[in-house]
Amino acid sequence: MYFRRAPRPSTPPVTSANSSPPAPRTRPGGSRPALLALLSGLSAAALLVSGCSAGEARQQRAAPAADAVLAALPRSTPAALMPYYEQKLTWRDCGAPGFQCATMKAPLDYAQPSQGDVRLAVARKKATGPGSRLGSLQVNPGGPGGSAIGYLQQYAGLGYPAEIRARYDMVAMDPRGVARSEPVECLGDRDMDTYTQTDVTPDDGKETDALVGAYRTFAEGCGAHDPRLLRHVSTVEAARDMDVLRAVLGDKKLTYVGASYGTFLGATYAGLFPDRAGRLVLDGAMDPSLPASRMNLDQTAGFETAFQSFAKDCVRQSDCPLGGRGTTPAQAGDHLAAFFRKLDAHPIPAGDTKGRKLGEALATTGVIAAMYDQSAWPQLRGALNAAMKNSDGAPLLALSDSYYERDSSGRYTNLMYANAAVNCLDLPAAYSTPAEVEKALPAFEKASPVFGRGLAWASLNCAYWPVKPTGGPHRIEAKGAAPIVVVGTTRDPATPYRWAQGLSAQLASARLLTFDGDGHTAYGRGSRCIDSAVDTYLLQGTPPTQDKHCS
Repeated sequence: MYFRRAPRPSTPPVTSANSSPPAPRTRPGGSRPALLALLSGLSAAALLVSGCSAGEARQQRAAPAADAVLAALPRSTPAALMPYYEQKLTWRDCGAPGFQCATMKAPLDYAQPSQGDVRLAVARKKATGPGSRLGSLQVNPGGPGGSAIGYLQQYAGLGYPAEIRARYDMVAMDPRGVARSEPVECLGDRDMDTYTQTDVTPDDGKETDALVGAYRTFAEGCGAHDPRLLRHVSTVEAARDMDVLRAVLGDKKLTYVGASYGTFLGATYAGLFPDRAGRLVLDGAMDPSLPASRMNLDQTAGFETAFQSFAKDCVRQSDCPLGGRGTTPAQAGDHLAAFFRKLDAHPIPAGDTKGRKLGEALATTGVIAAMYDQSAWPQLRGALNAAMKNSDGAPLLALSDSYYERDSSGRYTNLMYANAAVNCLDLPAAYSTPAEVEKALPAFEKASPVFGRGLAWASLNCAYWPVKPTGGPHRIEAKGAAPIVVVGTTRDPATPYRWAQGLSAQLASARLLTFDGDGHTAYGRGSRCIDSAVDTYLLQGTPPTQDKHCS
């Protein structure tokens, strides 16, 4: 699936089940799926309280949802972990005015803390007042693989409401394997260029073999870098790291805003530590009870819904290359799909210094990048005009590059590497063989005539991952937790609204806050109703009424 990351209001619209192949990934968004790993002396299986038999467990991947429930950890901290919980951070300036940085240690393996540490990067912007300090507010923008520190320094620490920044220390930690926290690495930049251009809609056996080969090469590259780290980048471990940070910061309870995949991280924290969960906002929510195959199919339908909204708007504009007034979204989709097929056969120039041309894979990525935020629709219309009418692929390639976090010099961040590493550890692969994908194609193409075929094949890459998954679909109830605000957007492409409904139905104390609109996530994206409800909760502890709707 496509990786899930909340769009940043002040930056280009790039953003959350498990995959990160040549097409852009959003761990749905979010946006992101279900994940588990080893916890202090307990295996992942022990944490999932399930009544199913072994035979039923083997069928779980195809089931609509999981019966297993994430069990809370003991309230007392094991003695072996106390040195981590009692460590003192050394804060220093880190190049961004007003921000401080530090390095926190956590056990690489919580089940065996004596086996070594992982070093995690942390940043904060201290509360400035007026008003009494409310503690620390941890933030995470999703991915998995998005840099929380980058999000803090570029947006949250500057763009969150002034009263929140005045009363909270704004804090971010790059999760293990991400950005500044011992990042997972997989391919060199030129090899990544090749990978992102791989045809993800194979037409014959030769192209299928090439796609499988690309997935294998990517996976082997990740496995060769740091195999020990690759086994310990699960969401459960990242949530446990958050609890260490909470304690080190001196907070009795966690206050947190997570977007897209960050909602799964926050919900996992609440499930493991319900008594330590304070004011949690989960925006663009994921449903951890679904298997990867179902999540991928749901997200495919979500991107189709977003495209239809774009198409309805596009055909009303004089510069729409997909048709004029009277053109239906289905007809606009047919025009775009025909253009993708043309690019598949004949890529067009894109003015790239490395010699890349705009083919179907990169063009699809560029279009999907703009589905995350309707403010990007004019940019997408212009890019499609340039490509479809003038054979100029540069604007659409720029959208694709922003999605992959590839800079103008050709360097990639580790976003896509961390995305695959977490996704493939968290859930069993959606499909294990090309034959399984072929069988699933009709369902994906029905869900999205435009994107379905590519997203079906994108679901295959975890089949070749060098590390076995440690998690599986499960419910999160977090019984005993304080009220948790779950935010869902009705036409969210990366984390479909039904996921917010699913998560809020699982969480014992959830309050579902609905935004009737387009785009990925809702907080801080223009709805006064949403922003007021979230701000009131963070500042006063008063959650919105159940099933509150905003537009």
